[in-house]
Amino acid sequence: MATVRSLRAKAGDEPITMLTAYDAPTARIVDEAGIDIILVGDSMGNASLGYDSTLPVTVEEMHSRTAAVARATDDALVVADMPFLSFGVDEAASIENCGCMLKEADADAVKLESGPHTVELTERLVQLGIPVMAHLGLTPQRVKELGLSRQGTDRDDAREIMDLAKKHAEAGAFSLVLEHVPANLAQQVTEAIDIPTIGIGAGPDCDGQVLVINDVVGMGDSVPPFAAQFGDVKSEMESAVDSYRDAVESGEFPADEHSHVEGDLDELY
Repeated sequence: MATVRSLRAKAGDEPITMLTAYDAPTARIVDEAGIDIILVGDSMGNASLGYDSTLPVTVEEMHSRTAAVARATDDALVVADMPFLSFGVDEAASIENCGCMLKEADADAVKLESGPHTVELTERLVQLGIPVMAHLGLTPQRVKELGLSRQGTDRDDAREIMDLAKKHAEAGAFSLVLEHVPANLAQQVTEAIDIPTIGIGAGPDCDGQVLVINDVVGMGDSVPPFAAQFGDVKSEMESAVDSYRDAVESGEFPADEHSHVEGDLDELY
C-alpha cells in the first residue's frame, strides 16, 4: 500500500503515476493497474457532475466521491481535492473540512490549490496529521481571475511559483502538483525542492505525472493540449448503448435465457 513516506522515497528513482477517479468502479480499475496515487479531483465538476467549472463542487460531493473511491482502493494513495472556498477562509473551518476527508471519507491526504494563503495552513494541517499535496501553476479554482492559460511564463511569475514551491515544501507538503507551466520552470522547481513534483502540462522532468481519467480513456469532449488519449471508451459505450436499443426495439432482448418462468403461476385467473 502506497504511503506518503514511500512516495517521497520513490521520487528520483521511479516515475510517480497519478490519475483521477470519481467512483468506485473506475477507482478499482486504476488501483488494479498499479497507479500510485488516485486523486479524487474537483475536476469531477466538469468531468462527472455536469458543471461548467470546478467552482460549484461542494464539500459534501467531494466527501461522497472520496468515500466511494476509498472503498474500492487497496493499494493506491487516495487524495481528496479540497473544493473552492472549503479552505483558506477560516482556519478552523479549513481544518474541519480537510480532517473529515481523512476521518470520515477514508482519504489518505488532501490537495490544496495553493498560494501565499495556504503556507501556514499547510504547516498546521501537517502538524495535526493531515498530509497535504500542494498545487501551483494553473489553479482552476482561480479561473475567474486567471483563466485557463499557461502560468509562470515571465520571470516574475516564475519566481513567485518557485518561492511558493519552496515555502510549501518547508511547511511540510509531501508533494507538489505543477500544472500548465513551462517545462524548464518545472525542471528547476523539481531540482530546488526535496519533495516530489507531479506534472500536468509541465514537461517530462517532474518526478511524476497526473491526468484526468476522462482524457486518458477518451470520455471527454476534447483533450487539453497537454494531455493524451490512451483509449476510446466513449465509442465503446455508444456502440453498446446503440446495440441495446436495437435489441429491445427488435424484440431480441430479453431472450428466453434472460427470463424465468414459474409453472405454478400459469392461469392465475
